Amino acid sequence: MFSNNHGRLQLAFTRANPSTQSSGWGNIITYRNSLPMQMFALVLCGLIFSACRADGSTHGDTMQPGTWSTDVIGISEKHLSANYWVKQTENAGQILKDQREIAEFNTKLFSTNTNMVDLKAFPQQLAGEDVRARIRAISKPNRSELYSPAGAALGSEGYKIYGANLGLENISETVEVRFALVVKRADMRTYPTNNRYYKSRDDQNLDRFQENALFPGDAVAVLHVSADKEWVFVQSYNYAAWVRNENIAIGERKLIEQYKNANRFLVTTGDKVQTSFNPEVPALSELQLDMGTRIPLADPETVKNSLYGQNPYASYVVLLPLRNHQGNLEIKPALIARNKDVSLGFIPFTRENIIRQAFKFLGERYGWGHSYNGRDCTGFLIEIYKTFGIVMPRNSGQQGSGNYGDNTRFTPQSSREDKLKALESLDVGDLIYVPGHVLMYIGDVDGEPYVIHDVSVFRYIDENGELYRGTLNGVSVTPLLPLYGSEESTYVDLMYNIKRVP
Repeated sequence: MFSNNHGRLQLAFTRANPSTQSSGWGNIITYRNSLPMQMFALVLCGLIFSACRADGSTHGDTMQPGTWSTDVIGISEKHLSANYWVKQTENAGQILKDQREIAEFNTKLFSTNTNMVDLKAFPQQLAGEDVRARIRAISKPNRSELYSPAGAALGSEGYKIYGANLGLENISETVEVRFALVVKRADMRTYPTNNRYYKSRDDQNLDRFQENALFPGDAVAVLHVSADKEWVFVQSYNYAAWVRNENIAIGERKLIEQYKNANRFLVTTGDKVQTSFNPEVPALSELQLDMGTRIPLADPETVKNSLYGQNPYASYVVLLPLRNHQGNLEIKPALIARNKDVSLGFIPFTRENIIRQAFKFLGERYGWGHSYNGRDCTGFLIEIYKTFGIVMPRNSGQQGSGNYGDNTRFTPQSSREDKLKALESLDVGDLIYVPGHVLMYIGDVDGEPYVIHDVSVFRYIDENGELYRGTLNGVSVTPLLPLYGSEESTYVDLMYNIKRVP
């Protein structure tokens, strides 16, 4: 699934030799044959720095000597605290863009980026061949062989079975587009099936049939129904794929537009927030709302002193989509307790909020295409920026190559010195793109840039000059400069863009 760029590039670090001390980035970014002697000082200095405050006293966020153990170099307990990064960030509370500027950015993005789809302007009808082309663009065989959890190869016969369920022959000459709201978190799939397939019999972490996820209240255009009637092919604002029919509710286009454009709304600012228990409407009871989910608020006049047997005065009353027995859309009120991590409207776009939002995901398991009830490298960033009202394309290649934001681009001819010079100008929230992956800058430690990102595997060259392969499989804080994408190339070598959004 190389075309999807879901943060799949493996990471690599370099552990260095203790006999020398690094004095700058130029000494750190070297090829493997010169690394062991030059890199250990970075690690050693990082460990010493992590144990003490600048004034030499013990840092309150640091574990006692001998209790910290990790194979991720350059990291101590304090680096896993949002407060640490916020405290060292200049102008942390400065508003970077206000909501008017963000709205202008979004409008321009939808009008200029072909990966973004403005559903308000989506055609009411599509040519049947257009729909087939959209489906074939996603539902196509992987470039390499895939294997089931039991180890059986998918092969051409397997693809034929899934291809038959696409129901392409049932697409009419002209397709009447329907519109819907998502009623619960829903996987977007390559083919209309929940069956998982992997690139290796031994590594069953990345399901290559997983594309993306949708969240309650997301609007979609419904283009086609699978042959077994259990799946629909939908277009969201930044992706198209298959979702279970049961996860959406078909409604009038005008009603859906009103729902999405409500002036009064709540935004989920925690990693995951649940609605209150609801004994009367189970579908709205303890419903998961992921970060960045925008939910309209109910008119206070329509809700009195009791809702589902609970007084709503200590809660927010929100409006959520519900699928009725006919599969059609209903809008119902639900409660979200005021102690939940939510915001009335979007939160201010500041460096401090960028850091704090990112760290709310720290340690969440990596999920290719939002699998495992998590997210991948780009999903991680998209959800963070949605809390400010900022939208972006789905995949890292689409983001990295996109012309939106302020871009510092590099070519294969760009020198390492040019790239290192560009890194000196990093600001909190800047996005660093390498092929297939994206990382977010959060600050420096002793002049060395650190990042937070959602990633599966990492590598580094150990003190013996051997390749070490470890597992992260989650949202992680790491230094940037020692990262390797292969034995020969650092992430700085591979870096092709630094983007500041918006």
